Amino acid sequence: MIEDSCYERKTCRVCESTELSTEFKLTPTPPGNNFVSENFSEDEKVFPLDLKFCSECKHIQLGHVVNPKFLFQTNYSYVSSTSSVFVDHLAQYADHIIKLLDLQPNALVVDIGSNDGTCLDFFKKKNLRVLGVDPAKEVSDIANRNGIETINDFFSSKLAKDISNSYGKADLITSHNACAHIDDLSGVISGVESLLKDDGVFVMEVGYFLDVFKNKWFDTVYHEHVDFHTVTPLVKLFARFDMKIVRVERISPQGGSIRVIAQKIKANKSADSTVSELIELEKELGLHSKKALNDFQSTIDNLKDDFIKLIAGLKKDGKSIGAYGAPTKATTLCHHFNINNSDIDFIVDDNPLKQGLFSPGKHIPVYSPDRIYDLKPDYLVILAWNFATPIMNNHKRYLDIGSFILPMPIPRIVGK
Repeated sequence: MIEDSCYERKTCRVCESTELSTEFKLTPTPPGNNFVSENFSEDEKVFPLDLKFCSECKHIQLGHVVNPKFLFQTNYSYVSSTSSVFVDHLAQYADHIIKLLDLQPNALVVDIGSNDGTCLDFFKKKNLRVLGVDPAKEVSDIANRNGIETINDFFSSKLAKDISNSYGKADLITSHNACAHIDDLSGVISGVESLLKDDGVFVMEVGYFLDVFKNKWFDTVYHEHVDFHTVTPLVKLFARFDMKIVRVERISPQGGSIRVIAQKIKANKSADSTVSELIELEKELGLHSKKALNDFQSTIDNLKDDFIKLIAGLKKDGKSIGAYGAPTKATTLCHHFNINNSDIDFIVDDNPLKQGLFSPGKHIPVYSPDRIYDLKPDYLVILAWNFATPIMNNHKRYLDIGSFILPMPIPRIVGK
């Protein structure tokens, strides 16, 4: 049995400094992906959601860590292929990187946090060798059944050596939204350095805290996300392992992300202007100071008041409210905004692994999207706000029934 323990982080994941201070606090929640059956307990464990700031390297990180085995090896229900938007992104990414790096057939591509193998499948179709690494057993099994060889484990420096011995050095190591989930970030980057060829490339995509800060996307703070990345501390992290960032691209997934391209220093590749430009932008916005997180706290408190007032007003008028999307971030939003199953009657989600279950802590039932047209709510809150446009486009006929509500960056009603 896995102990769902939680401990407070005392040292920075990037530079190992002890100069950490708590600057931002959200309402404690259960693990955001821990959807429960109808036999749920009313007393689910909740854990703190506090952000700490490192005065030494300026990295922003979660202050408390929940046992990753509990988060990723039990009840993990995120599947990459569920979102057509993200699938399209991964297809374009594969084409872009193959062309950018001039990857040749039979080159080895390793994906850290490979999920169900959606990304690697696009590389495999281009005749590259692929290998996935993911700790979630159910999604790893899906990948293996679909012909994408996947190691069901956490990526580490030790596993990197095992892979190198069995498969050879990697031409490309890639990772999508996984390097914000890793407590032992140093161990992962050390493993990346040892597994890469001398001229190999590491590409990681992670949410960009600059976009979170500007757009008020506080709900991206949840227990799976232990790091909130900006370019400035990442430069220092890679330097510790004889690597350097050579390019950073801003991309759209997760509401706003960065694609960080890094190589070994011995590859002798110069960094282009994108690296220094983003470091300067972060400095201009004040992200290198504690004040940024203090200001963020005040902004989110005001947003909370506005959203609660909107929902309370609609319920007072006798309106029914459902929600679209049960991403992990919805757990943070519902707990911090104190949204219960008396406020939102149900949630619909495209992921069949979540349908028929109840949301963590709040126990709102989750159905398939076709139930919208049976239940006919007056309003639908789009909790998967990063996919709001395709959701509304795919459900234009819902506007004959009711209106959408977008919770952020300003709560507003969209529709009739």
